[in-house]
Amino acid sequence: MSELSGGGGVRMPAVPGLARWEGPGAGSVKAAGKALRRRVPRSAHAEFAADAGRPGAVRAVEESNRGRIPGLTPLRAGRMAATPFAFLRGAAGLMAYDLARTPVTGIGAQLCGDAHAANFGLYGDARGKLVIDLNDFDETVHGPWEWDLKRLAASLVLAGREAGADEDTCRTAAHDAAGAYRRTARLLARLPALDAWNAIADEELVSHTDAQDLLGTLERVAEKARANTSGRFAARSTEETGDGGRRFTDAPPVLRRVPDAEAAAVAASLAEYLTTLPEDRLPLLARYAVHDVAFRVVGTGSVGTRSYVVLLLDHRGEPLVLQVKEARPSALAPQLPAAGFEVPAAGHEGRRVVLGQKRMQVVSDMLLGWTTVDGRPYQVRQFRNRKGSVDATALAAGEIDDYARMTGALLARAHAHSADPRLLAGYCGKNEELDEAVAAFAVAYADRTEADHAELVAAVRSGRVAAEPGA
Repeated sequence: MSELSGGGGVRMPAVPGLARWEGPGAGSVKAAGKALRRRVPRSAHAEFAADAGRPGAVRAVEESNRGRIPGLTPLRAGRMAATPFAFLRGAAGLMAYDLARTPVTGIGAQLCGDAHAANFGLYGDARGKLVIDLNDFDETVHGPWEWDLKRLAASLVLAGREAGADEDTCRTAAHDAAGAYRRTARLLARLPALDAWNAIADEELVSHTDAQDLLGTLERVAEKARANTSGRFAARSTEETGDGGRRFTDAPPVLRRVPDAEAAAVAASLAEYLTTLPEDRLPLLARYAVHDVAFRVVGTGSVGTRSYVVLLLDHRGEPLVLQVKEARPSALAPQLPAAGFEVPAAGHEGRRVVLGQKRMQVVSDMLLGWTTVDGRPYQVRQFRNRKGSVDATALAAGEIDDYARMTGALLARAHAHSADPRLLAGYCGKNEELDEAVAAFAVAYADRTEADHAELVAAVRSGRVAAEPGA
């Protein structure tokens, strides 16, 4: 182990995992980021052109249905066919194919993998306080930071178009999401490391991003989120049993009871789940008993995967509902080598999702864990943990830009947990060159998505693709 000089001249041993002392304010990391512009100019991020080998929209949907429950794939197709924005939500793999053929800097970060505008929202922390952050990590993986930012920007253009905003407003939203990302990376690069790690608390976010026009919408969403609890869900979705307990009631196609053997397998899997939690959580869960299990359809991209809700009751009969959701391999993984990144080593996909989430969020669900049911990997989390989200497709023209800046800032903060913000800041720079490039890409990709959506709709109408109206 080599010796290094500390700040006081004392010879200190090098410690694996810790940085080498370079002096306060050392700019070498930021300079390295700036140097990357010579290889990948920021203007290059405007590039997008579908290549000849690109799978068609229908083929992409059919391929992504492999391994899903066949009876639910028509519901998934129906949800994706609803609007171009909905199509984008279900087509993370297709967009990853396209992004892998665009310029990348080589700076890696833990990606959300599906950072579209509907995957940001409110949720409760351990004390019930509301936090706003990214909140969906099914596709999380280590990869090019640009992929998350470009997916966010393109989704904002599509959401704005669906909301009826004019084209300038939609393009500006994409431009300003990238601008907020860039400015936030620069802010974090200037902060002490610990402050940067915990930066942008929810109460400071609106002022940081100058999102004053969004305040009323956020307050309404927060009010609904506070009431979105296990107790409320259980009151609406369960009934009393003869022994004083409760059980789920059928509400097809979204919620349905399952055979006893299937319910027992899910309940038994909680033993493995408990081993994935911090030990200090175990006394809390020991005060609950499992009462019932049901199957519940979730999301747009997730429709057709196996997902259960588990009803637990404490000694007073108060409910806690856990979601046990199948974790499939990230849709981004097959495209990583084309961008110069390694495919993750084989492992438990639920663990990948949970650890990826914890690497990106400032505060995560205190009951996040993973398990295995009948040989399939699952993630486990609280269900209806005061979750709330902004419907980006319903925002007024004056709000979409505020929302774009807020989500861009959140994304930069999330990436800064795994990518050095000094490196990001060095590359992104002070001027708007990156912002303009990302906006140009976003408009072009939104146009491509509208064409993909039209292809899917035509296939549904012709009968090639079975689809049911989204519920």
